[in-house]
Amino acid sequence: MFTRLKSKMQAHLGGLLMLSVCGLASAGEVTIVAAEFKDVGDSQWSVSVTLKHDDTGWDHYADDWRVVDEGGNVLGDRVLYHPHENEQPFTRSLSRVKVPEGVTKVFIEAHDKLHGWTEKRLMVDLEKVQDGTLTVVPEEKDSEDSKSKAS
Repeated sequence: MFTRLKSKMQAHLGGLLMLSVCGLASAGEVTIVAAEFKDVGDSQWSVSVTLKHDDTGWDHYADDWRVVDEGGNVLGDRVLYHPHENEQPFTRSLSRVKVPEGVTKVFIEAHDKLHGWTEKRLMVDLEKVQDGTLTVVPEEKDSEDSKSKAS
């Protein structure tokens, strides 16, 4: 009887393990949905980024996004301190992002606790700013070749 009980418990535990692994894998990498840059003067920007990620809890959620230049230097970093399981997609902002004079292209990169930094970053061409504002959404084929529109 003990052997049958042990076998059943192992089967149940194995099933639970598979469900938890599948749950983590199904969340996938974080997606950058859009970014908005507002010129606030003195080479500083207010940046709002919209992310989508199937957060599953504290072990797997979108936990950071940042603005980097073409050399990978971090210009601004927005840490996300908790999962957004019931708020998808979600937008968070960062003020006073300093972009050095002469830098015209920056990138948005996003991070989740399981997969790390996504390779699908969003390129922002600051030369396309009109009236102090620029909204950028990724193109279907490749986020690196993002589509910028002034608004």
